[in-house]
Amino acid sequence: MTPSDKNDSGFTRRRFLETTAVTAVAGTLLPNMWAAEVRNGIPYRTLGNTGEKVSCIGLGGFHIGSSKLSDDESIRIIRTALDEGLNFLDNCWDYNDGASEVRMGKALRDGYRQKAFLMTKIDSHSKNGAAHQIEESLRRLQTDHIDLLQFHEVIRPGDPEAIFAAGGGMEAAVEAQKKGNIRYIGFTGHKSPDIHLKMIETALAHKFTLNSAQMPLNLMDAHFNSFGKKVLPVLVKHNIGVLGMKPIGNGLILNSKTVEAEDCLRYALNLPTSVVITGCDSMSILQQALRVARNFKPLSESEVSALLAKTAPAAQKGEFELYKTANNFDGTAHNPQWLD
Repeated sequence: MTPSDKNDSGFTRRRFLETTAVTAVAGTLLPNMWAAEVRNGIPYRTLGNTGEKVSCIGLGGFHIGSSKLSDDESIRIIRTALDEGLNFLDNCWDYNDGASEVRMGKALRDGYRQKAFLMTKIDSHSKNGAAHQIEESLRRLQTDHIDLLQFHEVIRPGDPEAIFAAGGGMEAAVEAQKKGNIRYIGFTGHKSPDIHLKMIETALAHKFTLNSAQMPLNLMDAHFNSFGKKVLPVLVKHNIGVLGMKPIGNGLILNSKTVEAEDCLRYALNLPTSVVITGCDSMSILQQALRVARNFKPLSESEVSALLAKTAPAAQKGEFELYKTANNFDGTAHNPQWLD
């Protein structure tokens, strides 16, 4: 290797080209995404094949159900996000034993439901179980329809076929969609890019059009078992809405002492994401996310290179992405009954 092949941080030119390939390939799409629409200073992007316009930053649902927050504090965070221009709300049937959905349902009263593109997730792979979880989510969220329902934690090799099997969860989702209780359908996962690809392939084999896929997209992912490298180009190719999650790795990336939170958000926004979902358990964290969204400008290649160089050494073993390497974040592994 010649000196010119390596920058000052030891980050090879070859690796830089590899890790920035997704942005380069999708470069022709990004300007259109960035310019889709602006509301209250917040850029809006197109959610894949749905054609829906969603705020480039979405409010994570797990943190607003935290026991460290009161109901009133959570409601204030949600309503402030909507008032300030965010419209994408994330949630899940199992977050905080349902408290996250209950609090969001309260926040969406008094006309706030009309401001929101509401997404939640279910765990069950069976038709009956999925139908029950959908009904519970609708009740907790105090709404007659969910804009986007996603199958949560597709993290095991057998999950895609189980969801699409006869009598599987997808049958319940499609029935709810026909009734008008669900508008769009997608899936999430944080364990392996290969399992994401299997879910996409399984949907195609069943002639089913997925509307979205949610996955970790961050400065550590770029270097280790990368969803950005393996899955993102496939989603762009099939025009499936890209939901980036864990932009700060649930805080783990900050523990690496390599980059700041705003760097993490900007990097995720620089990818061809429809929305980057981030957890906000305080007004100050929400204001940080709003500030990054309003001030976002496409990063130059040198800016991307510098950020990737900072995180490369720390990212090699996945120690700051435990959702990939351990079962700490696998709710359905700790609660297998949720899959029934």
